This record gives sequence, C-alpha cells and structure tokens, in this order.
Amino acid sequence: MELKEEFQEAKAWVEESFHLNVSGEASLFEVNIRYIGGLLSAFYLTGEEVFRIKAIKLGEKLLPAFNTPTGIPKGVVNFKSGSNRSWGWAMAGSSSILAEFGSLHLEFLHLTELSGNQVFAEKVKNIRKVLKKIDKPFGLYPNFLSPVSGNWMQHHVSVGGLGDSFYEYLIKSWLMSAKTDMEAKDMYYEALEAIETHLLNVSPGGLTYIAEWRGGILDHKMGHLACFSGGMIALGAEDAKEEKRAHYRELAAQITKTCHESYARSDTKLGPEAFWFNSGREAVATQLSESYYILRPEVVESYMYLWRQTHDPIYREWGWEVVMALEKNCRTEAGFSGIHDVYSSIPNHDNKQQTFFLAETLKYLYLLFSEDDVLSPEDWVFNTEAHPLPVNHLDSSSRAGG
Repeated sequence: MELKEEFQEAKAWVEESFHLNVSGEASLFEVNIRYIGGLLSAFYLTGEEVFRIKAIKLGEKLLPAFNTPTGIPKGVVNFKSGSNRSWGWAMAGSSSILAEFGSLHLEFLHLTELSGNQVFAEKVKNIRKVLKKIDKPFGLYPNFLSPVSGNWMQHHVSVGGLGDSFYEYLIKSWLMSAKTDMEAKDMYYEALEAIETHLLNVSPGGLTYIAEWRGGILDHKMGHLACFSGGMIALGAEDAKEEKRAHYRELAAQITKTCHESYARSDTKLGPEAFWFNSGREAVATQLSESYYILRPEVVESYMYLWRQTHDPIYREWGWEVVMALEKNCRTEAGFSGIHDVYSSIPNHDNKQQTFFLAETLKYLYLLFSEDDVLSPEDWVFNTEAHPLPVNHLDSSSRAGG
C-alpha cells in the first residue's frame, strides 16, 4: 500500500519494544493468528530477518500449550511459568475449542520451515491425527473437545464462532502445500458434504444459510462469523470433483448473497452479529444483544473471493456499499468504531476499533478493488486474520528473500 514510513516505524517497534519475556497469560489462538501470522507475513513480504526471529521465538512460547495427554493444546498459556489451562467458559474449563486448535496448521508449518525445528509441524500433524481417528457424529465436527480424554464434550456444531476457521484451514492447507496435502483436501470436502447434508437450509424467502446444530436440533440462525464460508466454498470449488465444481460456485454465491441481505435489511447497511430465519423474519437479528456490528470482515472477505473468481461487478458494488456505510456510521475523529445497533439510523458507537478492522476488513476491501495479481491466490494463502503466507512452490526459499 506504499505506507513505507509507517512500516519502518512498526519494524523499529518490533525490534526494540516487542518483548516476549513477560509474565501473564496469552491465548494460543489469538497469538498465533494475529502475532505469528503477522510476523510471518512481514518476513515473507520484506525478507527482514527481525520478523522471522520474533515469529520463531513467539512460537516457542506457545509450545507449553500442547503439554496434554492427547497433544490437543489448551487455549491459554502462561508465558512465564509455561503452565496451560482451558478457558473457564469452555465446558467449565474442560475443553479445547475446534476453531482454536484447528487454526494453527498454516503458521506452524511455516515456523518449521523457517526454523528447521520439526516440533512445530509435529504438533499440528498430531492434532490432525487425533481428529481423523475420533468418531464424528454424522461426519460433523463438534466445537468442544477434551484435551485430556480426546473425546467430544458435547454436540454443538457451528460454521460460525467456535468452529469457523478449522474448516478454512483445511482447504487452505491443501492450497498452501501447492496441492500436495491430500489429507487436508479429503478432510475438507468430507466436512463440507456433512455441513451441506445436515446444516444447509433455504428459507421460505429463498435465502441459503448454514444453521447451527445442537445434538441434532437446528438453530435457524447464522452468525456474522459464518459469512466467511461463501468465500471459503468459492476458494475450494476449483479442486472439488468435477461434477461438484459448478454446484459449489453457486452455493458460494448464494451464501454470500444471504450475508449481503443481512446488511441490506438494516438501517445502517451494516450487518448484525447474528441473524435468524424464523417466523417470517429473515436475515435479521431478533434481539438487541445480536444487533451490534464490531467492524467485522467476514462479509467483505467473501465479496473479495467471489469477485476474484467471477469478476461479477455486483461484488464490487456490494463492497462499495460497505465502504459508504463504514464512512457514514463508524468513522469518528480518532478512527473507526463499532456500533451497538445496526437497525438504528443514529449510530451509537462502542468506542472500540478492533485490530481485525485493519488486518482484515480494510485489507479485503482494498483487495476487492485491486488488480488480481495483488497477492494472487496462486501465490498466497491468507491466514484467518488475513495475513498472507506464501504457497510452497519449489522456489519459496528464493522468494522469501525477494
């Protein structure tokens, strides 16, 4: 983006002020996708050694999370003592979360590649081994798994929060491996078929959505977080069986259209945190506690993938609607803020600018209006925080320094 001065300033900060000898707890998942993902990207895009060294050191700080009987990591790690624990809210502290331990693969493979230390790759390969072996209800992956027993802790399945990026990392592992990781590919298409069979619905008004599953009972709602799935399905359509490719492209377009409707049906033209399909109301939040918008990226992420795949101008039009809505409702003197209620024409700001707004929402909007060769999907895979990681072509080592 030609922000060279800002980059130099940030690099100096990472070099001089980003210390890892701190006491306190950190989220394995968030540190991995935001910090390690960001450092890896910065290294691959610039070749600056400081980013490689910091990423590896930070990766080493996360390793104690994996000290469990199954090797499934716990969600929280103490940087000073090396102790680990699960989140207190996750089944009373007994569970690890599918989206969290399932979204380490991309970064950890690069950590092994850049450090020569096999431990990172071994940790994530073991996670996959556990998931392959375990019995899955109807082929679905529940969101809570015990890192002690290796059993599911309940049968809640979601392509939104708690589950989302696990599925994304399967197809992206396949793409990042230059299409050699057959295990990831097979697991992805099998999971997608189970999702389609058991969670996919079409509303009376003709909107396609992915419901949530609780022990066989469906909640007819979709979270904003689940709106990444249109882009994911589009990304995976090309490598599906030939007879399924057109079907997946159409499914991706339909889900993305539903997510656009959740924006179009609000007064601010921004989408709520969750929206329902029940009793004649479709693609709208049904209570205030789900009506907020915190600058989330998932909908524009899908627009970007669908645009790159189809070049249908509707996706740029929809993206521009979001730009205008952000300017109108979320811009403040000091940056951008989330809003409490997308259905109120007078925005009530939450006074927070989430980091993913810069990392993802604005980046995907920028890419939506860029040429196709800017971070082309032939060469780059985005981690779930939109940090680009190189596809492992045979010449990746020479390109890393370029």
